[in-house]
Parts: sequence; structure tokens; C-alpha cells
Amino acid sequence: MNSIPYHLVTGGAGFIGSHVARHLLRSGERVLILDDLSGGFRENIPHAAEFIQGSVLDVPLLESVFERFCIQNIYHLAAYAAEGLSHFIRRFNYSNNVIGSVNLINLAVRNDVRCFVFTSSIAAYGKGQLPMTEDAVPKPEDPYGIAKYTVELDLSAAHKMFGLQYVIFRPHNVYGENQNIADPYRNVIGIFINQLMHGEAMTIFGDGTQTRAFTHIDDVAPLIAAAPEAPGAINEVFNVGADTPYQVIDLAHKVAEIFGVPPRIQFLPERNEVKHAFSDHSKAKAVFSPLPPVPLDEGLKRMVEWVRKVGPRKRETFGPIEIEKGLPPSWAALIGDH
Repeated sequence: MNSIPYHLVTGGAGFIGSHVARHLLRSGERVLILDDLSGGFRENIPHAAEFIQGSVLDVPLLESVFERFCIQNIYHLAAYAAEGLSHFIRRFNYSNNVIGSVNLINLAVRNDVRCFVFTSSIAAYGKGQLPMTEDAVPKPEDPYGIAKYTVELDLSAAHKMFGLQYVIFRPHNVYGENQNIADPYRNVIGIFINQLMHGEAMTIFGDGTQTRAFTHIDDVAPLIAAAPEAPGAINEVFNVGADTPYQVIDLAHKVAEIFGVPPRIQFLPERNEVKHAFSDHSKAKAVFSPLPPVPLDEGLKRMVEWVRKVGPRKRETFGPIEIEKGLPPSWAALIGDH
């Protein structure tokens, strides 16, 4: 085994993971990225990081990683975070988001990893708990939120049984550079921008009055990277993200304005989702003392500038869908495109 300590970042070719890896490297740390490239891109991987292509479901591969490298901390960001779609891909959701996480927790315990940093989601809260605070009892309403909360509970159990230290983050509606704008099921800002790049109307489920607080990546990644060294962070759960909620219809107008085109919107049948979701961040502010948040207009400008450089991406549909009953018509139409 290489005795030099590394930080393992799963999902490091993806959106949040690539930014966490970048911040760790800037701090002089050695970073090992594990990613199966199912939702990430090689160009997102920082040049100074070591990279292994593979899945958190591949236990022999994971064991070989821990045999070859001295893993000090694990930053587990590998997940398929399509909350709405998770109802229709239940087996995939639980395999990828629960079993994959448990594989890593097992290895963290066996190899005396110092800290396991996990990105959960405010989907764990469910609805009707506004603003969402860390002391609220989670009541997730979709398989994605259930999976995330399951891993939170397992980390707590592993800490009590084996002493594994952890930090859990519940980010929400994160957007910015390196995001996979080709995914039609998640990340509404990326969906809007990709639709505009293709000359299409922006699609909104329902009337657009649902609210979310949209969070630029620079408000999230530095905190995640710093978690193992932050006094008061160990074995705690933190909401992290923007404070100001916006209606999705207002977001669409902002994206179109920054993109420099008239807002053309196609309203689709309402889907089963939490209507309003935003959280309180007092706890994270007290522990991490973050910089002032990136305003939405500024964050959107940065993302649009990045997208104009990389260009539009071909829509990537998910398959196979496990349950087609109740699938939103616009998603059902994508099945034949897969």
C-alpha cells in the first residue's frame, strides 16, 4: 500500500464532486477520484487528481483501491440524484444510492478511515417542514429521499458501533459550472439552459409556483471539502445552500433574460413533488463561517458563460424505466428515444 494519505472523492467526475476535488487540491491535499462516468465527464476531473474509472457497486474494485491507497477521508458524492424519477427506478435507486454507500462504509470501518463525508439531500425532510431545520424528524416522500436518509442512519449506526466519524450535508438545488445539463430529469436550471441552447421551449411541471432556493456550487463545495477539519462538524448534519426561495416560473424568466432570449415556456401536467422546499442554514453558518452567497443572477451568468464555452449537450435519457405506471407523459415520451 502507498503510505501517502489520499482523500477519496467518489463521483469526482460529476458536478459537486469535481468542485470538492478542486478545493481539496488547492489546499495541497492528494485526491483520488472514483467515478463510473455514468453522469460525469472526464473533462471535469482536475488534472492533479488520480483517477480510477469504476462503480461503488464493484466491491472487488473498491477493495483493490483500499489495498493500493492509504485513504484518509472519504467524500462520497457518487449518486443518481433524480428525485422525481426515483419513483420509477426504485431498484436502481436503492442499489446505487444505498448499497453503493454501504459498500464504502464497510471499507471505511475496516480500513480505519478518519472521516466519511456524505452528501445527503433536503429530500430527506419530505414536505410541510418549512424552513427545514436539522432538528426536524425526516419524513422523506420519495425513494431518493428515503435512500439518502437510510445512509444517514447507517452512518450514525456505524459511528455508534465502530467509532466511524462522519459529516453529513443536505444540499439543495445546486447549480453551476460542470453540471450535467444533458439530464432531462433533474437540475431544472441545467434543463432550462440546455433547452434554450437547442432552441426549445423551457418546460415546467404545473403552473411554476413551486418554490426552491437555488444554490451556486461555490456556496457548497468549499464547506464539504473543509468538513473533516472544521471544529464542531464531526458527527453532525448540516443543511447547506441558498436562503432565498424563488418560484420556478420566475427562475425561467431569469434564465431566459441572462441567456438573451424571450422566455418561451411550455407548461406540463403537474407531477407528484414537494411544492415548497427551502431550508435554514444557521447551523452551517455557525460552524463554517462561509463567504457571502453567490447571488442567483451572478451564479446564472457564470453558468451561462460556461455553457456557451462547452456547448449544448445531447439529451441523455435514463433506461430502463422499471415502472411506467404514472410516469409523467413528457418523460414517457423519452423512453422511445433511449
